[in-house]
Amino acid sequence: MRADPRHVLIVGAGVTGLLTAVRCARAGHRVTVVDRGAVPNPESTSYDQHRAIRSLDPDDLDTSRRLAGAHWRWLELEELLGSTIYRRVGALTAWPAARAETVTRMAATANLPITVVDPADFPHIRFPADSVGVLEHDAGVLLADHVLWAVAQWLVRQPGVTLRPWQEVTEVQADAAKVVLADGEVLGGDLVLVAAGPWSKELVELPMVMLRQTMLYLKPPPDLASWWNDAPSAGQMGTVGRGWLLPPGGGALLKVSTHTVCREVDGLTDRPDEEEAPFADRIMAESMVTDPERYRVMDVRRCHYLVDAGTGEAHLKQIGPAVWARSASGGDGFRTAPLVADRIVRAADGLPD
Repeated sequence: MRADPRHVLIVGAGVTGLLTAVRCARAGHRVTVVDRGAVPNPESTSYDQHRAIRSLDPDDLDTSRRLAGAHWRWLELEELLGSTIYRRVGALTAWPAARAETVTRMAATANLPITVVDPADFPHIRFPADSVGVLEHDAGVLLADHVLWAVAQWLVRQPGVTLRPWQEVTEVQADAAKVVLADGEVLGGDLVLVAAGPWSKELVELPMVMLRQTMLYLKPPPDLASWWNDAPSAGQMGTVGRGWLLPPGGGALLKVSTHTVCREVDGLTDRPDEEEAPFADRIMAESMVTDPERYRVMDVRRCHYLVDAGTGEAHLKQIGPAVWARSASGGDGFRTAPLVADRIVRAADGLPD
């Protein structure tokens, strides 16, 4: 233990909270993690079969470079845990053929290894018309629920870490770096991170928007099982170029969805009886896979996540002298969780951003 350990209090046992706990514990700080449910919490937005990891954003060079660093953080975490959590199958995105040169040039500037590929090389994924594929090599799929369980088990073994499941936080005192539990107990820390997923909106005042997404989990036909096991994640696919898919493998199913079924809601309980069937039909109609009638729908789920109302992205913001808040953003929450963890450790160490 370091000579000057700080106490970091984390609200939320999703991917951001748990990865931050790992980084802080390894830096020698004391850590307490509280969650309204179990740790890990199957009700968290982080808890799913898989999440995509990629870095390339042709419109944002700085973000691409930062996310490239997150990729290596995941590899370090896998080694620390001694568990397979990251399937490095790559990430494929479709771009208009006219943009291929621009995307390639930007990837080279960001030092991201990519290959421009012919859609014919991926015959079971449907590309938009007049597009090419960009395959990002330092990318792939995280086995999300495996990540959460492996990290929680590692944290349990650390003497400076306390996990407190089934502890609902009802108030965050940003000026005092304290939180109030449902039973009236007050907890404080030298630094507090609020990363409670959709429930963060009930605890802190941030310009957040809550979104709801429908997802389909498919079983490929037996003759394509081997092909799909080695397939990359894919984005900007389907007939309108708004769809995405995560390949099966590691016990996961093929997950598909589209940005066109993402809708804004007021809260988790807004429109509780909303039927998912019309959104599921819309997902299948956009045909992210060729011959969709050959795929068996195994499950239909909805998820909720928060984004910044101004940018539509996930952000970490300081809301008090020693209190930070993180909006959850589905897959982006996983992609950027190591960056959030690094920033919180720097704050705990008294270092600037």
